[in-house]
Amino acid sequence: MSEFKITTDRLLLRKFQKEDALGFFRMNNDPLVLQYTGDVPFTDMAAAEAFLTSYQHYQKCGYGRWTVLDRTTEEYLGFCGLKYHPKSGDVDLGFRFHRKFWGRGYATEAATACLQYGFTTLNIPCVIGRAQTENVASIRVLEKIGMQFVETFDFEGKPGVLYKTCRD
Repeated sequence: MSEFKITTDRLLLRKFQKEDALGFFRMNNDPLVLQYTGDVPFTDMAAAEAFLTSYQHYQKCGYGRWTVLDRTTEEYLGFCGLKYHPKSGDVDLGFRFHRKFWGRGYATEAATACLQYGFTTLNIPCVIGRAQTENVASIRVLEKIGMQFVETFDFEGKPGVLYKTCRD
């Protein structure tokens, strides 16, 4: 796996690694973390490890979701990154963090770095963000990073909102 890193004042973003499995497993087994995602918990650590080691977006698209670590301690905080959807042609920004790290600005900091990387390094013209309408915290992050509301839509059978931002 090639070396890839995005750093911010407090964070290090890098490709998923097998060593992320424990943090990833624990995060994705918190019902509050999964509440608005439409995802189901991993059945066991092996399932989390298999997801991380078989993640193909880097090879297919040259980018994807990235592990987010505390830059100083290298503690696993969650993930953030870009995902290409071939059917629609959209690139979306997604993020998920352990609950104990909510409200500290990590999602905003990581999302800002991902957008900047997507626009300046990958030359992606526009990025979307989606959230369930009830997920006020994620919507706030999308707004703080400069995304604009586009429309409402059906998000996994629940009311959702679509936001978008484009390169200047």
